[in-house]
Amino acid sequence: MIKLFKIIASAVVTGSLFMTTVSAAGLSGAPAPFDKRPVNIAVISFLGSGDWLQAFETGVKRQADALGVNLTVSQARNDNDTQRNLVEQAINLGVDGIIINNGRPEVLKDVAQKALDKGIKVVAYDVNLDNPQIPQIEQSDKDMAKLVLDQAVKDKGDGFTGGAVYVAGFAPLDRRYAVWKDFIAKHNLKEKAVWGVVNDTVPASVADQTKAVLRANPDISVIFTPWDEFAKGAKLAIDELGLSGQVKIYGVDTSTADIQLMIEPDSAWVATAATNAAVVGEVSVRAVSLAIAGQSPSRSVLLQPTLITRDDLINNKIGTIEELQQKFPAFLKSDAATAAWIPAAKN
Repeated sequence: MIKLFKIIASAVVTGSLFMTTVSAAGLSGAPAPFDKRPVNIAVISFLGSGDWLQAFETGVKRQADALGVNLTVSQARNDNDTQRNLVEQAINLGVDGIIINNGRPEVLKDVAQKALDKGIKVVAYDVNLDNPQIPQIEQSDKDMAKLVLDQAVKDKGDGFTGGAVYVAGFAPLDRRYAVWKDFIAKHNLKEKAVWGVVNDTVPASVADQTKAVLRANPDISVIFTPWDEFAKGAKLAIDELGLSGQVKIYGVDTSTADIQLMIEPDSAWVATAATNAAVVGEVSVRAVSLAIAGQSPSRSVLLQPTLITRDDLINNKIGTIEELQQKFPAFLKSDAATAAWIPAAKN
């Protein structure tokens, strides 16, 4: 059961927080401490909105329910200080494990170490905390970018003129953009502009930027968007300018809302590469649970992505993530960070 968690006035102001609670019984057949009592896990995300985050948190809750853990989920809403404070708050609550979802490494490294020093297990998703004690949950960002950019070259050929929506300092975006730069050199591409912003209104803000960029650079035919919120903004701009026939979007990540945008008539968003965000959430909970039980999930827990084209979606009559999972089995589940004692999450 999900309920609101009231935060005292001295605590974080701009973050949001809620938690799930479970019964006092332990998990039968599990190692300590899962066999004796409910385990407490905090999930702290840098972002505060978006379809990907919503799906991620759905997966987190599903796996937490299966394991019978007490779960606290909070969002920093793109604020570095808030994310630090939320980690501090989790430490003060004495949780058994913390999942850090995205954020700035330079902001989080010391506070993550503080958690470890207190005996709290930490895993990180899409933020490299450069700590051998912290398992990294990763989507293989390089493979994601390569899948869609290979498709772009297949569609457009070498030498096309493009632009990228990108903000430096976020590990997954940095890794994906680095592949774009490699493709520029390898395929003689022309990068005319790089733009982007990370805030609470990413699609609207990126749309305004994209309109300005396309007006100034009418020869751009491809936009690489290493995050689906960027793709939404780019598509909105292209639609408003009536350029869907001339400018195509090659993105990363997917959701039901993204699929709906891709299958619209004459949609400019023609390809994306992704893992299932809900599955990422499930794997993150399993990984920190293994660490809490003294069973290392390994230093790197890798989830492989899938290329999804607009043609795939239309030809297979796919309009939702659920339908995508049915017809693309790789989207349904992952065997990463599993153990015989960990129950499967129920979809």
